[in-house]
Amino acid sequence: MREISVPANYTIDPSASTVDVVFDVARTDPESVRIKRLVEGNWEPVTSKQYEQQILGVAKGLIAQGVQPGDRVALVSSTRYEWPLIDFAIWAIGAVTVPVYETSSAGQIDWILQDSDAVLMIIEGSKQAAEVAELKDLYKVQRVLRIDPEDEETGAVEALTTEGADAGVTDEQVHASRAGVTADDLATLIYTSGTTGRPKGCELMHSNLMSEADAILASPFGDAIRGGSNVMFLPLAHVLARAVNIACFKGGAVVGHFNDTRNLVPQFSVFQPTLILSVPRVFEKVFASAQQSAVDGGKGKIFDAAVQTAIEYSQSLDNGGAGLLLKAKHALFDKLVYGKLKAALGGNCKVAISGGAPLGARLGHFFRGVGVTVMEGYGLTETTAAITVNVAGAQKVGTVGRPLAGQAAKIAEDGEILLKGSVVFRGYWRNEEATRTAIEDGWFHTGDLGSIDDDGFLSITGRKKELIVTAGGKNVSPAGLEDALRGNALISQAMVVGDAQPFIAALVTIDPEAFPQWKSAHGKPESATVADLRNDPDLVAEINRAVAVANETVSKAEAIKKVRILPEDFSEETGEMTPTMKVKRNVVSQKYADDIAEIYAT
Repeated sequence: MREISVPANYTIDPSASTVDVVFDVARTDPESVRIKRLVEGNWEPVTSKQYEQQILGVAKGLIAQGVQPGDRVALVSSTRYEWPLIDFAIWAIGAVTVPVYETSSAGQIDWILQDSDAVLMIIEGSKQAAEVAELKDLYKVQRVLRIDPEDEETGAVEALTTEGADAGVTDEQVHASRAGVTADDLATLIYTSGTTGRPKGCELMHSNLMSEADAILASPFGDAIRGGSNVMFLPLAHVLARAVNIACFKGGAVVGHFNDTRNLVPQFSVFQPTLILSVPRVFEKVFASAQQSAVDGGKGKIFDAAVQTAIEYSQSLDNGGAGLLLKAKHALFDKLVYGKLKAALGGNCKVAISGGAPLGARLGHFFRGVGVTVMEGYGLTETTAAITVNVAGAQKVGTVGRPLAGQAAKIAEDGEILLKGSVVFRGYWRNEEATRTAIEDGWFHTGDLGSIDDDGFLSITGRKKELIVTAGGKNVSPAGLEDALRGNALISQAMVVGDAQPFIAALVTIDPEAFPQWKSAHGKPESATVADLRNDPDLVAEINRAVAVANETVSKAEAIKKVRILPEDFSEETGEMTPTMKVKRNVVSQKYADDIAEIYAT
């Protein structure tokens, strides 16, 4: 199959906008709770009426500040209660939100302010203030407000609310502005993180966001959302988190916003979410942490057996179901191992969604076998997050599912994935050339390679621009090998190399959280760094074992022949990763050019 299209089972009111749902719920169900706010360690409920009033307060302040319909407002913050509150307020007056990752550098912020012509900037706190202080020009930004105030200052939400009241701005003025916003109006300008070049601003309309939310709710995911709960910890600057946040509010789920990912597990226990939205790296870390704990406790073999049983059990679900022996083994490991993993996710998780990068079939089968089905989807900023997704009753582990309602996918002659539908963006901000290149005859060219099977399930095989062609002419997609390598608890990141070279090789970094435990277990000095041990026989042997496992997934011609351990992990701060945790291959290739050269010199 080369093309699949799924008809829409919902309609978008052309006169509506994304924020309308907040005011509709406040009117029809004012005492309902769809938001909880973390206050001094406790999750406190916020009624729909209270939430509406807070949004109105901020919206009045924006009007008093002089923000006009269509104006851009930059929002630089981590995921927290105030983020969607401000977002909704911006939409309520017909303005446009320009989300910026809280980890962005001064240079990245400079470009977004310059390109977007933002008139107002709302930042989170001292870190962002330090980046802004480095800017030589704020361009059209008239004022910078902080969510977390310094000293005697007033926070952005309180300041805007007070200024709106003092200026005499009325509820009716906000509602009049909101009434003028339609589905075809620009809602947000999201700058792609990009692994190469300057970020481009993706124009997403209110119709795009409403279509994404409605398509999610119209799918079997809607059952997990309605009456459910979700701890939102992914950056709301990422379109996936934002779209799911909107769907949760519209679907009646209770959402709490949290940004301390190191302390997620305790919050899962308290919040007991029915839905968990994450990126593959979080699921990889959960698996790696459980594996390492088992090894440290002398139960490594039991864990390995439990993993294999979970995988086989999941695979059996696609092939007529498990036999009696497999069922018995699964029941045993459910008590010994799986129950603890489910408890770590709050004990109430019905479904988990993974996006942003491939999860890998092995890990997907493991979690489904454990009892926490991780549904993979596929999408980009340009498609308002997910455009294809696996759902209950229509899932194939290792694929990214079928198109959501109202969307279509097809495979071009060269294997590129093309997408069309109501969630596809209008174009790139002030960049007609890039828009013409990306969208042809209504089809968005993703730059990703894939295939569609006879049942309409899409699989991602790699990036068009990342395809490696060896000196022998063999085409190799690095994604699968890299996913397999990251499945090892000790490996943080991996990048496969070999373009125009005689064989495939890999660069790997060591996980800083797993490294201390590994050193202790292998009698290495506590103070030793990765740089000190990158040629240590034990460490090299451990990584070579991971390479051997990865090589089992490919042909001999595609297999990794050599591996190089790098002295430092990749990070956004040091430039090797995007905010969405994708490796910037060009940066790594340049930074570690000597390491790559040494691989092929010996």
